[in-house]
Amino acid sequence: MTEIILALDVMKKDKAVSIVQKAAPYIDKVKIGYPLVLAEGLGIAEILSEYKKPLIADFKVADIPNTTRLIAEEVFSRGFSAIICHGFVGHDSVRACVETAHENMGECYVVTEMSHPGAVDFFHGGVAERIAELVCEAGADGIIAPATRPERTAVLRSLIGNKKILSPGVGAQGGDPDAIAGIVDGIIVGRAIYESSDPAAAARQYSCFRTGI
Repeated sequence: MTEIILALDVMKKDKAVSIVQKAAPYIDKVKIGYPLVLAEGLGIAEILSEYKKPLIADFKVADIPNTTRLIAEEVFSRGFSAIICHGFVGHDSVRACVETAHENMGECYVVTEMSHPGAVDFFHGGVAERIAELVCEAGADGIIAPATRPERTAVLRSLIGNKKILSPGVGAQGGDPDAIAGIVDGIIVGRAIYESSDPAAAARQYSCFRTGI
């Protein structure tokens, strides 16, 4: 199954609602990060939940286990279905996020490698591969791996087996959905949809990559 996930990095509630409303027929989930939550508060999740699209909290949590657990508990209390954390913080913090997600019937995804050019400054030399192994040991539901470097995502796929891969970088960052769709479980698209004058039409362009929906 390949899903289309809208990365909703806008700053205003009304705009966020309008975009989700228009794009809803062509997307499967909505990923909300710091820009929208810092601008409008965690309550935005309750508002967007009306559109029946699972919400992913893209907070890339990177903290000690206790703080990680507190963040995750708050996230799931607001209706999110999944949370994203960093893996470089180590096994205990990742496990705290995974356990809290599962206690709340949610999912936890771990960043193995990011999609922007600068990510290769540190996510190289086997670092992403070590994080992928940690994901399997900690029982996380899947990883975040770059659509901008499909060859790297293919390597990470070989390490995590049937766990899910959500892949950012399609659209404005130049990731090719054709190159990544057969490898991943979710294609993440942000600016190409939410900055479009016609979000519905923009989202529709990617709906052809949805499989098993």
